[in-house]
Amino acid sequence: MIQKLTTDAIALLKNLIEIPSFSSEEDKTAELIEQWFKKFNIDYKRTINNVWALNKHFDESKPTLLLNSHHDTVKPNSAYTKDPFKAIVEDSKLYGLGSNDAGGCLVSLIATFTYFYEQPELKYNLVIVASAEEESSGPNGLNSMLKIIPKIDVAIVGEPTLMQLAIAEKGLVVFDAKVKGTPSHSAHPNDDNAIYNCINVLQWFKDYKFEKISDALGEVKLTVSQIKAGKQHNAVPAEVDLVVDVRVNDRYTNAEIVDILQKEAPCDSIIPRSLRLNSSSIPKEHALVQAGIALGRGTYGSPTLSDQAVLTCPSLKLGPGDSTRSHSADEFIYISEIEEGIELYVKLLQKIL
Repeated sequence: MIQKLTTDAIALLKNLIEIPSFSSEEDKTAELIEQWFKKFNIDYKRTINNVWALNKHFDESKPTLLLNSHHDTVKPNSAYTKDPFKAIVEDSKLYGLGSNDAGGCLVSLIATFTYFYEQPELKYNLVIVASAEEESSGPNGLNSMLKIIPKIDVAIVGEPTLMQLAIAEKGLVVFDAKVKGTPSHSAHPNDDNAIYNCINVLQWFKDYKFEKISDALGEVKLTVSQIKAGKQHNAVPAEVDLVVDVRVNDRYTNAEIVDILQKEAPCDSIIPRSLRLNSSSIPKEHALVQAGIALGRGTYGSPTLSDQAVLTCPSLKLGPGDSTRSHSADEFIYISEIEEGIELYVKLLQKIL
């Protein structure tokens, strides 16, 4: 059965690649995923562009394990040399937009859920959500499903990790900051030039270190990622706008990061856009992690953001593919990675189910 599911999953991924599915525009890929569930006689539901299902013998008295990955993609960048919407197999690689992030994970989890769907007497209930709007952190993605699906006790979030166990993931807070000065004509002296005032501010951000270091995630990573000021060459602007990207480890809450920067950063203002994308983790002692370790998988902390950020339960990030290929030109996944991914997902769940 695993061999047939693997063949079908690879075919599904090829079809998904050839249907554009940018965030909030996933209706056609949702229809394709629905066809899988119909083919395997799985009772499913669709909420906007999220397609989800429960195992056949769902029992409310048992804990529930979520299997989740997303079917939306970013837009292809200009460096592509291959058609991003054509599934091309060359040298054992499957090329195409979303192949690695996170199509390989998604079809592998769908195949795994299908494998266990009809099995009775599982120790955990299973719920799968093929979610939308992950790339944009939109309002109609996994976050919107948590009040619709049953309460989740633990989750596997499918993102490319080379099938290693990401037992922690950094959160994200994006800040809009301002550095002010005195506007003036460029021809006249000005000791309060907002752009020059930024020099010390940028140096402060460059040098700043948060005290608490995580065993799994290391330091909090702070980066000034955007700067904007001025409209014409002969006018000194009144202010400079900065965007500050902060990747938060599991030693801080997002609210604590906001409090620290608003007290210490030498800006005229620094305002967070959102506090909802928190760091996430699962204890290394959890049965799911121990099952993975028993299968020879290593553990690490992930610096990249996923739908784990909207979950409040313990969650493990795990999937075929390599995160460094995500959002890259000529994105690809090895066919063998999908084959290995399905096999390992099944073996992992067999150890706890």
